[in-house]
Amino acid sequence: MSDQSRSPGRESQPQKALELSRREFLLASGASLAFVSAPGFGADGGPRTPWNLPEKRPIKTLENVWIPLKDGRRLAMRIWMPLDAEREPVPVVLEYLPYRKRDLTRRRDQPWGDAFSPYGFAFARVDIRGTGESDGVLLGEYLQQEQDDALEVIAWLARQPWCNGAVGMRGISWGGFNSLQVAALAPPALKAIVTQCATDNRYTDDAHYVGGVLTFDDLEWGADFKLVLTTPPDPEIVGDRWREMWLERLKATPPVVTEWLTHQRYDAFWQHGSVATNYAGIKCPVYAVDGQIDSYRDFVARVLKNLQVPRKGLIGAWGHRYPQIADPGPGLDWVQEEVRWWTQWLKGVDTGIMDGPMLWAYMETQTASEAWPKDVPGRWVAEAAWPSPRIGSRRLFLNADGLSETQAPARALICRSQETVGLTKREWFPNDMDVDLPPDQTPDDKRSLLFDSAPLQADVEILGNPQIVVRLASDRPVAHLAVRINEVTPRGESWNVSYGVLNLTHRDGHEKPTPLVPGKEYEIRVPCYFATHRFRTGSRIRVAVTESLWPMVWPSPRPVTLTIRAGESYLLLPVRPAEAIEQAMPIPIIRDAIEKRTAASPKALSAKVIVTGPDASGLVAVRKELPSPPRVVAGVGTSVSGGSVWLRSIREGDPNSSVWSVEWTREMRRGDWNIALHSRVELSSTAEEFRMKESISASEAGKPVFDRTWDRRIKRDLM
Repeated sequence: MSDQSRSPGRESQPQKALELSRREFLLASGASLAFVSAPGFGADGGPRTPWNLPEKRPIKTLENVWIPLKDGRRLAMRIWMPLDAEREPVPVVLEYLPYRKRDLTRRRDQPWGDAFSPYGFAFARVDIRGTGESDGVLLGEYLQQEQDDALEVIAWLARQPWCNGAVGMRGISWGGFNSLQVAALAPPALKAIVTQCATDNRYTDDAHYVGGVLTFDDLEWGADFKLVLTTPPDPEIVGDRWREMWLERLKATPPVVTEWLTHQRYDAFWQHGSVATNYAGIKCPVYAVDGQIDSYRDFVARVLKNLQVPRKGLIGAWGHRYPQIADPGPGLDWVQEEVRWWTQWLKGVDTGIMDGPMLWAYMETQTASEAWPKDVPGRWVAEAAWPSPRIGSRRLFLNADGLSETQAPARALICRSQETVGLTKREWFPNDMDVDLPPDQTPDDKRSLLFDSAPLQADVEILGNPQIVVRLASDRPVAHLAVRINEVTPRGESWNVSYGVLNLTHRDGHEKPTPLVPGKEYEIRVPCYFATHRFRTGSRIRVAVTESLWPMVWPSPRPVTLTIRAGESYLLLPVRPAEAIEQAMPIPIIRDAIEKRTAASPKALSAKVIVTGPDASGLVAVRKELPSPPRVVAGVGTSVSGGSVWLRSIREGDPNSSVWSVEWTREMRRGDWNIALHSRVELSSTAEEFRMKESISASEAGKPVFDRTWDRRIKRDLM
């Protein structure tokens, strides 16, 4: 998704950069950085001579530098570099985004550039074509034009007199995506990447489809993305042509959400930009990073498994965040780690960073939902390789009387679709932690088919992707299956650890779905999200099965009855042995940052969620408001405001009563420059087709300058 999508998220509580979308990322507010030396580990696992950070060098920041392209267009760059770089050239690390270096990501970029560049690097923030102050128009996500431009940018950076010829790419969300995509093109000057909260498969692991089922995030990101495509450049940078550039962007803007909905299976549209189709194309070292509650986290394990280059992975406790501004915590001193990584691969200095384990993961002993805003309890664990030969698969049968290692006689259980099940697992992309983290699952559990283990006699730690194998039959050709894996505490609270969703017509893959034969039994395998969790002694492991999971995903076209074969279905848990050897985390840890900031600044700007119903007709509605009062961008003087409203409603028993809508607004003011944008997306359906409405409008000084609406019906493709 985009960055929020992938791209960034709004800033974590209590101080949120609410004028930013989830993809126009957080800022490093209040995250302290401890610059100390870090011990490494030798090949034999023993300690090695500590690697120390180099001496700092004075730096300068260039507000805007134009990068010329072969077609005559120019891309806008903001850059940090040592003052003496032309005398002593340095490597450059590129972050390449559509999220406006001049204003919207400034509070994030400034602390990073100021902290990172003094250690002997240039940091370049480049706006993608058609965004920020860069020329041209942007017409979609991860297009070939974006990748082609990136190749030119990398070659241009490598040729500069202040650069030693070595270039790296880093980024989170959108920047993590395109770091992988560009690495797969193997430009000669690109020596390494750091990719965070990203994915190798745009269909299965982005904000559009999950398990072949349409997600609400497709609309939320789509309405948000329309503002990315249509916000004008800053007149202080581009001069009087800003209005001409703005109108060019507005007129060129396509109905992006409609386009996404015309590709309901894993076709060439989604395969473009999915490096899972060409892992071998990546020739440079890769550091893959994510957090336990981010919706993109599965990519870390797949990248480690499938790449053949030097690689490392790290999975923390946080969501869609950089490690140094982790939410929830604990965080890590990530500047130090990246300096160590880039020194290894861009300067040719052995820092020992590759001597340690391939994967570091934070083993939580309590879910983020229970702990936030405090740090998640747990510890860092390490695996020398991934997949790890130490991780075993424990089978627990879904018996009619509960979850057990012993298989009981088969028994048929009925699971009917319930359109209003899923309110405790509302968001695919948790971003505003105070309202998005899944609460106690008990209300939805009571309406689910449940399989509970006996109270655990010892702790059980899992590290990897759980799977559910279900023997079932459906009375409809199109149906879904949703499974949640929860820990039920001795107090009776049910906390979500992992989950999976599958469109059952995609049971044999997402490229060529086929309808179910009503009444025929199938063995269905549902992969669940990567989890690093300790189920505690005395708790129960719970599997909750439903056909629906609204409002996170769109319902099946007609009411469904599934027949589940208990005793022939089972859960596979990736169990990490208790005797596994532990190592000390070499990256300095930042503790209690979110709790301290939350205590200092209460949730004045918090998102607000209102759930109403069911009323007498069975209607349930969910309204989410994300306010964004005016904020002046330091050093620029632009006042930015806006926000969004999300509406979802459905009537029990009628899947096609579902309606989703999202509105995003953005206003930017400085002196006599005053522009406003408003986007809206709305989805409804019948059993045979979707109806998608999109609109974008713009005004200058309160006077309308552009308004366009799209209204299209799209056939449901086994969806």
